Amino acid sequence: MLTITQAFVVLIIVLLIVEFFRLQKACKELPPGPTPLPLFGSLVHMNFQFHRDLLMELAKIHGNIFTLWFGWTPVIILNGYKAVKDGMTTHPEDVSGRMLAPFFREMAKGKGVILANGHSWKQQRRFCIMTLRSLGMGKKVLEYRVQEEASHLVEFFANLKGRPVDPYFRLFHSISNVICALVFGYHFSDEDKTFHELLSATETLFKFLGSFLHQLYDILPWLMCCIPGPHKKVLSCYDVLSSFARKEVRRHVERGIPDEPQDFIDFYLAEVEKSKDGVKPKYDEDNLVYLINDLFLGGSETSSTTLYWGLLYMVVNPEIQEKVQKELDAVLGTSQLISYADRRKLPYTNAVVHEIQRFSNIVFVGMPRLCVRNTTLLGYPIKKGTPIMPNIASVLYDPEQWETPRQFNPGHFLDKEGNFIPREAFLPFSAGHRVCLGEHLARTELFIFFASLLRAFTFRLPEGVTKINTEPIFGGTLQPHPYRVCAIPR
Repeated sequence: MLTITQAFVVLIIVLLIVEFFRLQKACKELPPGPTPLPLFGSLVHMNFQFHRDLLMELAKIHGNIFTLWFGWTPVIILNGYKAVKDGMTTHPEDVSGRMLAPFFREMAKGKGVILANGHSWKQQRRFCIMTLRSLGMGKKVLEYRVQEEASHLVEFFANLKGRPVDPYFRLFHSISNVICALVFGYHFSDEDKTFHELLSATETLFKFLGSFLHQLYDILPWLMCCIPGPHKKVLSCYDVLSSFARKEVRRHVERGIPDEPQDFIDFYLAEVEKSKDGVKPKYDEDNLVYLINDLFLGGSETSSTTLYWGLLYMVVNPEIQEKVQKELDAVLGTSQLISYADRRKLPYTNAVVHEIQRFSNIVFVGMPRLCVRNTTLLGYPIKKGTPIMPNIASVLYDPEQWETPRQFNPGHFLDKEGNFIPREAFLPFSAGHRVCLGEHLARTELFIFFASLLRAFTFRLPEGVTKINTEPIFGGTLQPHPYRVCAIPR
């Protein structure tokens, strides 16, 4: 007779075999892809990694729409410009949901705007867009804030007098102060202890996202919830952001809502007051806290990381840096403030900023969408509840759309006469109903900050340093390896 241990092993083997055949049957109803295995899905075929080049290699085998399994969950991958554009915009309402994987569900509870769904998401997103416009999005008043922070950043580099520095903290500080002024109504100083805590929490969070432990959490959440590890620290880091947001909300409540709201929190609290008498309040403090987190994270990390890459590319490509400076000198001179409208007179500088976004490709895959109803994607029937993941890297590196996709080449955005040309395959902000709501702010920040820095300084490697690592570090965003640079006053 079999021992208890032997019987248990046999039972496990039988269950795995049954699960294997169940997966094979499920695969027949989905786009093609690597054969999934019980428990691990497609992770074995991916060597337990998840990065842009691997997805593009899999597309060569399975086509530009294929299926990967993460544990028991199938995810549809869209690869290349045509697949991503058609998949996100042909039936945009059908794919407007957000996949709430276990880690994100634990982190943000489905509230806010980035990780929300359904009516709540539509409501909160609509409010964000309207309020940001009221606070100056797309208007001169917001541009003044960006110009002010750019001036402070130029002053910081000038005070260094050419000494080497890792610019990451200063870039993050200056960019985040723009969104902080909108949300909280004030700026952080360089030495502010709270700001350093928020930066540290943000760094920890983004480094964890996309890691193997993050994937393991989404496959075995019941296990990961019970054991210690880095995932616990990451969740506590998100709590740091939430705790700060709640303190700011309480500070605003205690101060009272002014007749003319001064910042995002004021506007939201005014709406909370209006909706109090409703059967189910449309606005509440929890949603406000998670909205603040979304705005802080989305409005700080992505733009500052893009600028961090931008300075790196200028050091690596000094001839491009020099051409930008010559154009800035010829068109603007040295005195006037740089505005976003100046991009029309600075086609080469504008092209370089766009190429920095394209080539750095910091969000290499878009946040997973979710089918909110049965639909069709590129000829395949997709059921309600199926996650969809657009491979943004495959769009920005699509060889059918870009002449030299793997090279840093501002010519991608210039015609033969040197005029700036927009490109349809330039989708760093994604597409469809979930397109980045801060796109205009990010574009304004990147252009004004970059042009202001290059007009004032020439960026070089420190003396004795001849090589610099241009490979990305994979995480929630693609980060450069830390580096030091000298800003030489011009």
